[in-house]
Amino acid sequence: MYISTSSSAASSFLRATSSYTRTRFFPSSLRNLNPASSSALNNQRSTASVVVRSFHSSASRWCHRLDWRSPLSLRAQIRAFNPVTERFQKQFATMAAEHPFKEVLTSLPKPGGGEFGKFYSLPALNDPRIDKLPYSIRILLESAVRNCDNFQVKKEDVEKIIDWENTSPKQVEIPFKPARVLLQDFTGVPAVVDLACMRDAMNKLGSDTSKINPLVPVDLVIDHSVQVDVTRSENAVQENMELEFRRNKERFSFLKWGSSAFHNMLVVPPGSGIVHQVNLEYLGRVVFNTNGTLYPDSVVGTDSHTTMIDGLGVAGWGVGGIEAEAAMLGQPMSMVLPGVVGFKLSGKLRNGVTATDLVLTVTQMLRKHGVVGKFVEFYGDGMGELSLADRATIANMSPEYGATMGFFPVDHVTLQYLKLTGRSDETPQQERVYSSYLELNLAEVEPCVSGPKRPHDRVPLKEMKADWNSCLNNKVGFKGFAVPKEALEKVAKFSFDGKPAELKHGSVVIAAITSCTNTSNPSVMLGAGLVAKKACELGLQVKPWIKTSLAPGSGVVTKYLLQSGLQEYLNKQGFHIVGYGCTTCIGNSGELDESVASAISENDIIAAAVLSGNRNFEGRVHALTRANYLASPPLVVAYALASTVDIDFDKEPIGTGKDGKSIFFKDIWPSTEEVAEAVQSSVLPDMFRSTYQAITKGNPMWNQLQVPSSILYTWDPNSTYIHEPPYFKNMTMEPPGVHGVKDAYCLLNFGDSITTDHISPAGSIHKDSPAAKFLLDRGVERKDFNSYGSRRGNDEVMARGTFANIRLVNKLLNGEVGPKTIHVPTGEKLYVFDAAMRYKDAGHDTIVLAGADYGSGSSRDWAAKGPMLLGVKAVIAKSFERIHRSNLVGMGIIPLCFKSGEDADTLGLTGHERYTIDLPNKISDIRPGQDVTVTTDNGKSFTCTVRFDTEVELAYFNNGGILPYVIRNLIKQ
Repeated sequence: MYISTSSSAASSFLRATSSYTRTRFFPSSLRNLNPASSSALNNQRSTASVVVRSFHSSASRWCHRLDWRSPLSLRAQIRAFNPVTERFQKQFATMAAEHPFKEVLTSLPKPGGGEFGKFYSLPALNDPRIDKLPYSIRILLESAVRNCDNFQVKKEDVEKIIDWENTSPKQVEIPFKPARVLLQDFTGVPAVVDLACMRDAMNKLGSDTSKINPLVPVDLVIDHSVQVDVTRSENAVQENMELEFRRNKERFSFLKWGSSAFHNMLVVPPGSGIVHQVNLEYLGRVVFNTNGTLYPDSVVGTDSHTTMIDGLGVAGWGVGGIEAEAAMLGQPMSMVLPGVVGFKLSGKLRNGVTATDLVLTVTQMLRKHGVVGKFVEFYGDGMGELSLADRATIANMSPEYGATMGFFPVDHVTLQYLKLTGRSDETPQQERVYSSYLELNLAEVEPCVSGPKRPHDRVPLKEMKADWNSCLNNKVGFKGFAVPKEALEKVAKFSFDGKPAELKHGSVVIAAITSCTNTSNPSVMLGAGLVAKKACELGLQVKPWIKTSLAPGSGVVTKYLLQSGLQEYLNKQGFHIVGYGCTTCIGNSGELDESVASAISENDIIAAAVLSGNRNFEGRVHALTRANYLASPPLVVAYALASTVDIDFDKEPIGTGKDGKSIFFKDIWPSTEEVAEAVQSSVLPDMFRSTYQAITKGNPMWNQLQVPSSILYTWDPNSTYIHEPPYFKNMTMEPPGVHGVKDAYCLLNFGDSITTDHISPAGSIHKDSPAAKFLLDRGVERKDFNSYGSRRGNDEVMARGTFANIRLVNKLLNGEVGPKTIHVPTGEKLYVFDAAMRYKDAGHDTIVLAGADYGSGSSRDWAAKGPMLLGVKAVIAKSFERIHRSNLVGMGIIPLCFKSGEDADTLGLTGHERYTIDLPNKISDIRPGQDVTVTTDNGKSFTCTVRFDTEVELAYFNNGGILPYVIRNLIKQ
């Protein structure tokens, strides 16, 4: 990047493409030097070369899309890639010729002549309002300027974003085109199934099937299928991977077919790492260079924790699978221009306080502030005290504090991380304007955990014992188990490997270092190793019946744990590496030892899991762990050593050492200096380079998979993993139009905080469930059930798994917990699926009643697809989680909100009524957010707000969903 007489050209480029001012990339000392000075010029070139290398890194990553994923020659692969490239280039050429903002297209010259490319310069718009925009909003603005064609993206949309300070409070709608799409296999399989099914639909309608191809890069990382079957073994990784391939061979073959059948799609094989860590360490570009146009990386992903990439200064957030599919096919995402909460960080973390403690504190603060549907942008001097990994930890948990994303603008820390991970001076910042403000002094953060049932229920470590005991006594709820007084001291004695053992309420039975939140952070991973080392040296040992596991987010973690010598001590405490992927946090925790499981079940013990994850909802981690606490990796080891959560670490000993003395928490906890020293000496750039050079080579089991070369998928009607969904059967070019709801029965009546895990669980398939019966009837043995998450490519399994969570609380059952409901016409208690089929067979619509935060948790498209297949036509709730509400619209389900201060209880609704929702007959008569009347057969009438939030969502509804809308549009093109 050449800087001639000033750094203005470079700064304009950075402001336009990455919405970062020159003060972020170029130290003030460089900006003030005379460019005629050769030393100044060399310094400027050196600083800028980091960004240039990121362009080259992006280009090389495009190359690896064409060299390993199929047996075709490189020449043949390029030929196969050409139709999409040519189509994109034609669109680009047309856009360049007629672009409304072509006058701000600016060249970035190379030092020796020529240019790196061109970029759309925001300063060249000469609008002072831009200077005050939050960095995250500038990314939206750059995308709108670059993609403006006055059709999908209009000049008025650009003006709305520039005028953000005035327009954002008005809930205005804007289009956004992300640079790429990110998938993991739980959500990626159904996405590829839908794409394959859309090709069939295009074929049946006589159109060009090649139109169903991603027009933006799509990265799919297979990371959610490994289960913790084998632990405490040097061979755990290999054995678990062999089991993973045996269970999932059909799914993996399907994804490998998709990687060659669909252009522009990269599939990262199993055993490579967790999608978000791979994204952070490898896939994230920061800056794109496509056909000579430079622009900032941005991404939407089908996993809600896609937000982790925000720590790298890349705008990214989670969307539903159906939204992601539309984005892949070139459709702009319709979104409400968000407010931005400015979160100022000051000070420095105290000795012994971890990034996990910080993120649990931030999560609680932002939950209390209220950030649903908003961006959070971090700023302040405290940012410079946080490593990139610390920032990514905070960004990762955006879904837990409810924000669309938690964004850290690029600065010197970002550039240092790009160098560290093998990609190619703090300065003054202009004050931004935000919608609202929060501030946290990092020195005030203290060690903590979160639980026992929600990620934002933070508990300071010093209060943990008291909090735990209050939870035992409290009534059943998010902070209560209602254990009778006479049962509080119950002891369950059993035999483990021939030796006496016992469990009490609060006994830890699962201790897992897992999930993207923490495994990308060397400080907490090495901190866990130091705790294990100190404990070994003092003679402490984790109880053998505790299921311990370590699932790194990438192979880099293994390299630096080995380099430091700490993996040896983690192994001695039972924390052997079990695989590379999302395990315990997604519910892939595997079975507990039968003796432990029996002791829990037979004695009604409130057993605990402690995990370094980001989700701890009921029934998610394991069916038998009713108390689940999120903690930093070092704390996971500490609680495993203590074997209980019922402990005051300040006052009570963890155990007895080899010399007979009591060992306390302070004796095994490493100092900040010890951790920093381990990070400095053990985390090396070559580790990242060597890991990701090998990632594209796959592994022997993946490479041996044989897949057909056809562009249309041949569906196997007998498959229990991949099945042709019914979404497009009998589809015509004529949209179905508006449909209200008449005389619908209530399928379920819920309270607050029903999560997507309640609606569509990802974990194990219960032996007595409708899904289990379906599989058994098709010859699948119970040991081969796998999980709901792994069977998301089969709509017949997933429909039966809808509302199948064993912890479901349905008011129609009067307090009984489980996946059943009342069939209102007969009064029978049935599994939800069986009741829904009764209603469908009789020609009756159904609705769902719910409280606040309906659909919180993971961005799970099956939580919308499943209810649609069950015949649910509407959900009436106090409030919705952002992604889930849009997913409901995407599947043709009407989301309605009770008026403020009202809900089913205040209106006297029991769920035994029949409901009619009056919508206008024409789509043109419906407006986003308008009120409609709901009436019941017993004479009650109330007003609700229809949550179609944008005009585009109305178009989706009119077409019967987002995918039929996309198909009709593609055929018309």
